[in-house]
Amino acid sequence: MDKFKKKLTFIIVTYRSQNVIHRCIKSIDSQIKIIVVENSNNFFIKKNLERKYPNVKVLVSGNNLGYGRGNNLGLKRVRTKYAFIISPDTYLDKNTLPEMKNSIDLLGGNFSIIAPNLKKNFGYFYKKNKSAIINNFFFQVDYVKGFAMLLNLEKIKFKEIFDKKIFLFLEEIDLCKRVKDSGGDIYIINKAKIYHSGKKSSGEDLEIDLCRNWHWMWSLFYYNKKHFGLTRAYFITLKKFFLSLYKFILTKLFFDLKKNKIYLYRILGLLNAYQGKPSWFRPYIKKNSI
Repeated sequence: MDKFKKKLTFIIVTYRSQNVIHRCIKSIDSQIKIIVVENSNNFFIKKNLERKYPNVKVLVSGNNLGYGRGNNLGLKRVRTKYAFIISPDTYLDKNTLPEMKNSIDLLGGNFSIIAPNLKKNFGYFYKKNKSAIINNFFFQVDYVKGFAMLLNLEKIKFKEIFDKKIFLFLEEIDLCKRVKDSGGDIYIINKAKIYHSGKKSSGEDLEIDLCRNWHWMWSLFYYNKKHFGLTRAYFITLKKFFLSLYKFILTKLFFDLKKNKIYLYRILGLLNAYQGKPSWFRPYIKKNSI
């Protein structure tokens, strides 16, 4: 296990996540390097985490880079063979790393991405790709979710690992699609467990919710256009556009102002994508807020 620890660096991209990240860091062996990328100008978080955890290095980006570009920034500082990307609202089980190490040994390092096992943490681009569990240790999948994924940096040769054009949503699915298209293998480690709170890493205020809805629609169109063409992208998103428009009108009539604004931002996100505009929308953040 000790040799494996030296080959591994964790990357945690945060945005106002100081209330949940401590449990995450404490679940990681203190001998393993951790790079935290704080997507703000909050140097208080850097001072606090680096003082409390000797194995943690915090990079303060100065502005909100998003999930993909934030991880790219962290990955540039990684000097180990493996980079384990996790969200701050996750924490590891005691068996997570031992089980992943065992599977890496069984695979002989012949993988691009592996991930711990959690319901809905993986999937398939095409149903025919589904494969059975291998030796009860791991099974091959087409993609894994971004809240927990270990990258083999010796196998992934992309200049930019995550697509910097995507601010939020589907960045990891895009990466997995490119990995599969280039002949790489992705596995779920059957017995490795991890816990994920979900949507707890950036708070629950309306501004964050609007950002999520705007970018979900933008990214959905962009991802499908990039990998499957313009026709598929419109086919996938037009139904969602008209449904959002219908619900926008309905919530306006019934004075449900919060939901009305959410549906408005879904519409705006798609309209920006249809016009080929970049994913420019960012949630408002107070200067030096903690």
